[in-house]
Amino acid sequence: MADTPSPPLYLDPNLQIVFGVSLMAVLGVSSITPAFPGVGRALDVPSQTVAHLITAFTLPGVLFTPVLGILTDRCGRKQILIPALILFGIAGSACALARDIGVLLAFRFVQGIGAAALNVLYITLIGDLYSRTRQTAAMGYNASVISVGTAVFPAIGGGLASVAWYHPFLLPILAIPLALLALFCLENPEPEGQQVLSTYLRQTWASVKHGQAVVFLVLTLLTFVIIYGAYLTYLPFLMEDALQASPVVIGIVMSGTSVATALASSQLGKLANRFSGRLLLQIACGCYALALVLIPRVTSLPLLGVPAVLFGLGQGLSIPNLQTSLASLAPIEHRGAFLSANALVLRVGQTLGPPVMAVASSVGGMVATFHVGAAIALAMLVLAATSLRVKENDR
Repeated sequence: MADTPSPPLYLDPNLQIVFGVSLMAVLGVSSITPAFPGVGRALDVPSQTVAHLITAFTLPGVLFTPVLGILTDRCGRKQILIPALILFGIAGSACALARDIGVLLAFRFVQGIGAAALNVLYITLIGDLYSRTRQTAAMGYNASVISVGTAVFPAIGGGLASVAWYHPFLLPILAIPLALLALFCLENPEPEGQQVLSTYLRQTWASVKHGQAVVFLVLTLLTFVIIYGAYLTYLPFLMEDALQASPVVIGIVMSGTSVATALASSQLGKLANRFSGRLLLQIACGCYALALVLIPRVTSLPLLGVPAVLFGLGQGLSIPNLQTSLASLAPIEHRGAFLSANALVLRVGQTLGPPVMAVASSVGGMVATFHVGAAIALAMLVLAATSLRVKENDR
């Protein structure tokens, strides 16, 4: 009797719950960026102030991620996941009630505390659930799902923002039913035993300061500086100012980027079997740089699709590649804390991106934000081409 073929990995119920957690993690930014021009008009604040809606959301990740990573190892994954989803849902949907920029920023900060835990947990759970071979495929599938979300969420957010600027802020309420699903259906391994805290912290630090890990963390930091600084924050304003794009059109263009990311990341497992991770990262950085150089030179909305797709390909080749590489470097006993370092630098990048590009905009105009982003991408290419070559030769 022939063996029954195992179902595809993406049909694993545990992985599907992780997909939901990942979608919540990206919902907090991608669904509201098309509403930024409307927020500015309704609350009578400039674009630089509206950009703080991203900073307020990502700052808690900088402040609390290390503690949250330790708690996921010491208390258990689900014991942190469920409260984080509930907090994300309640505080996020409360943003729709705000009619003052200060109140709105405060709700965004509280929502960001929940999101900080989600950003640690979805990568950690994949690392816990799957071995190295299946882990790469799972990371690729998860990145594809995230990209589908970041393709759909801007379109949904743009459509909702066309009715009222605050409607996209209602979407986080979806985290509440997801919390119930995770509570009753998620079957994940938990770290066994409790090391003495000093030993646990010492071993975690030894993993984090590993030379290869440092390079991956720096690349992650710079990646999110350009994504959240140049692309997500200032592209909507450029499209409205230079190309007279509506919120719906802004959402559609940004959705096109995410579709390209989904296509690239879904093929990452196959590409990794043929090409080195270093080469794929170099290609990704080249895509980022070229896209950011082209964006301010585009003269029509259809032509904007070219750099949008290039930027999406860069994301699809870089982000899951970096996540897989980091997840494989730590054992389950302190994987949560180790990957909290990844989530921390990710949040630092997201938090630094808007103000860094705001400085560039104030000095050289909006076009300067994309030129600075391109320069950072080229620096990443050099780092990947030099530092990671040394590490690969050491293995």
